[in-house]
Amino acid sequence: MATADVTVMGGGIFGLATAHALCLRGAKVRLIEKHFVGAGSSGGLVGALAPHVPENWNLKKAFQLKSLLMAEGFWSGVQERSGIDPGYLRSGRLQPLADERAVEQARRRIEGARLLWQGKAEWSVGPAPDPGWAGTSPTGLFAFDTLTARLSPRQAAKALVSAIRALGGTVEELNEPVDGEGRRMPPAGIFESRKWDGPVVWATGLAGLRDVSHDLGEELGGGVKGQAALLACEARDMPQLFVDSLHIVPHLDGTVAIGSTSEREWDDPASTDGQLDLLVEKGRAACPMLRSASLIERWAGVRPRASSRAPMLGAWPGRDGHFIANGGFKIGFGMAPKVAEVMADFVLEGRDTIPAGFRVEDCR
Repeated sequence: MATADVTVMGGGIFGLATAHALCLRGAKVRLIEKHFVGAGSSGGLVGALAPHVPENWNLKKAFQLKSLLMAEGFWSGVQERSGIDPGYLRSGRLQPLADERAVEQARRRIEGARLLWQGKAEWSVGPAPDPGWAGTSPTGLFAFDTLTARLSPRQAAKALVSAIRALGGTVEELNEPVDGEGRRMPPAGIFESRKWDGPVVWATGLAGLRDVSHDLGEELGGGVKGQAALLACEARDMPQLFVDSLHIVPHLDGTVAIGSTSEREWDDPASTDGQLDLLVEKGRAACPMLRSASLIERWAGVRPRASSRAPMLGAWPGRDGHFIANGGFKIGFGMAPKVAEVMADFVLEGRDTIPAGFRVEDCR
């Protein structure tokens, strides 16, 4: 196997998963997080690993499918090496169907899933198996898929840190302050300010998108704020609910997450407000089991979104030996196993398995 000294900058899900994959291939890996692991959007609450619908197929959807199918083996391996349960379960997902048009569309997707998901997951239409959890649908019918999974973002991050260390890698949290806009390092001089031993993978979220945009002189992405809530409710074996763009995700520890908003403008990236209150009300209305559940945490953070809307992966243009793994946006945890694999291919072996549309130049 290839051996190299590799530095991974950033302790979010892309940085952690990539460092883990590099360690598995025999690389000597040092991960540096300038604040603390999960300081950005990877330290959130929701943890929905939800697929795109099985239609209008493209490279992004195909990449995500491969990653979701890898997830069970990926996370079980992380748990075995770390001794920490990341809370992974391929729990499936229910979506209420609002009218006959929605029912017809959902039924067409049955065949799409059969062909595109390669017999490894199913899409079906029928009544809710447990109305006490799923509530009601205007048509009495729900779409259900067996591909959707969930995990606990914070437990998953802890498990990856422990697994990296178990494999001989190092994880350093510098606990530097972070300002309200997520800038954790000055954009100028970030390369010249220190000497790097071997390749460097930049997985620094919103700050990283700003750094590469500054370096290349054009806007290549930004942030979208999300707010989410955690309620005390024992529903660990229930499927996820997706109701009018709202994710309701049961977790292993007797909690249920509700999220999230998508905000392009905000004053404080870490504050919660009335938008989250409305989200919680909506979740309680959709799910009978949540109507009396106590609210135990409110959370807000900014998710990195590349201009292409796909992950930004590959070489940093004009910076020999520097690479980018960024732009997870809403699907970072679901994409992470495959992102880690292709980044390890590229960094250690020079083997380019990154899909078209996922590179920095595709954001320009």
